[in-house]
Amino acid sequence: MDDTVIVGVDGSPSSLAAADVAAGEARLRGARLRIVHAFARPADLDPMIHGVLAETEQRIHERVPGLDVTRTVVSGDALTVLRTESRHAVLTVLGRRGRSLFGDLLLGSTSMQLAAHGHGPLMVVRGRPDPGGPVLLAADGSPAGNAAASFAFREAELRGAPLTAMHVWNTWSESTPYEDPGDPLSVVVDLDQLELRHRRLLDDVVEPWTAAHPEVAVQQRVERGRVRQTLLEATREAQLVVAGARGHGGVAGMLLGSVSQALLHHADCPVTVVRALS
Repeated sequence: MDDTVIVGVDGSPSSLAAADVAAGEARLRGARLRIVHAFARPADLDPMIHGVLAETEQRIHERVPGLDVTRTVVSGDALTVLRTESRHAVLTVLGRRGRSLFGDLLLGSTSMQLAAHGHGPLMVVRGRPDPGGPVLLAADGSPAGNAAASFAFREAELRGAPLTAMHVWNTWSESTPYEDPGDPLSVVVDLDQLELRHRRLLDDVVEPWTAAHPEVAVQQRVERGRVRQTLLEATREAQLVVAGARGHGGVAGMLLGSVSQALLHHADCPVTVVRALS
């Protein structure tokens, strides 16, 4: 990856807001910003280049003076173009919805697919405007979750923000020490031991990165409850939530887990999905 942040722009208000956020992300990293537009119909090209894209670039120059900004216009569908562009980016930024009469349908067809199949971290700008608070890490101990932890600590350091590492668990998916599910004792669980195990899991996720980023103030939260609901509630007080693309307990072959999908659709702050390095 090079030192470039890319943002997909299609002229929708959501994508223009994403361009503003992407400019801030590029400034934080000392990176360049590339505005990317994919077009399927030649008739869309001229007004986009000489209208929306030019105005977006001008606004970014006014808001972030001195930022290196370029524009790229490519023929093709948005997913294919952005997936290719993401190979060379430290971060890809998209809005929560685009130019679609079906609202979040574009999120399902582009952002969701890019989160699952793209290259590098993907940030989807959504939730309340100008969110404050800590960087929130959704920690689960999976390979993608560990990649997300590395990214979250770097983000907290860049932003001068605290980090909340949150691990949510429940008994519904817990295995028991009894091989026979018909054994009456198979329904008996030691909640204290389970909680201790999950606290150790979170310790293992956080420990390498606290050593690497000693200046980041870290709060560890282990919660018992519904995973998606608990994390979504926590996003109300976060400036950014970071999650792995697919965690433990996912369906085999599913590249984007249910937790990441829930955050992309419903979080109250921007969401960054990080894939494990292959």
